[in-house]
Amino acid sequence: MLGRFHEVSIATTDIRESVEFYERLGFTQAQTTDTWSHPYGVLTDGRIFLGLQQRRFAAPAVTFVHAGIAEFADQLEARGIQLDFRRVGDEVFNEIGFQDPHGHHVLVLEARTYSPVTRAPEEMSLCGYFTEYSLPATSFDDARVFWEPLGFVATEEPDAPYAHLPLTSDHLDLAFHQPRTLDRPMLVFRDPGMRGRLARLRELGVRESGELPRGLPSAANALIEAPEGTAILLLEGES
Repeated sequence: MLGRFHEVSIATTDIRESVEFYERLGFTQAQTTDTWSHPYGVLTDGRIFLGLQQRRFAAPAVTFVHAGIAEFADQLEARGIQLDFRRVGDEVFNEIGFQDPHGHHVLVLEARTYSPVTRAPEEMSLCGYFTEYSLPATSFDDARVFWEPLGFVATEEPDAPYAHLPLTSDHLDLAFHQPRTLDRPMLVFRDPGMRGRLARLRELGVRESGELPRGLPSAANALIEAPEGTAILLLEGES
């Protein structure tokens, strides 16, 4: 219902530093359009797209593209979703924004803001295989009730490597974890050979955070942080 996944939109105060960080991890830049007047760059590993924006806005936000924004906004409001903003009209780039029950931001745009990238999803970055964008939630039931009508399908709630609720869709998998696991969103990557990947990242000088979720051995798992503050969880295991 939300349309096609576009990017995780992220605010940064130094876009060059952020871009260089993700490129060091093996991400590829996409060619952006002139939609935004502020500095804007998109990095991808072929599965996840990160829209780095050097401006202040309600971020991070899960961003989608949907035709007919004005009509779609009416549909959302008819479902009881309160919009944070609604910019529609013939003379503006149409976009709307709202929040889920846990305050996570969602943006819907009228069109793409970058060109397709000719990179296969199998061409992994140094982080491994991207599996999900995980968000903190105090109630998995509330998350399920909100996101399933929007096109996501909840699956079984695993306890390992920490309790979480996965929600799948055609183009992006979300997950929800308890705030005590980590009190902010995180990009989650997995690989059976994660120990080797971590060794390579350490050789490149990528620093690890001390916030690794409780119970995860640091020899095989790590939490790293991008310059703009994005948390990236690297897990040993199958995707």
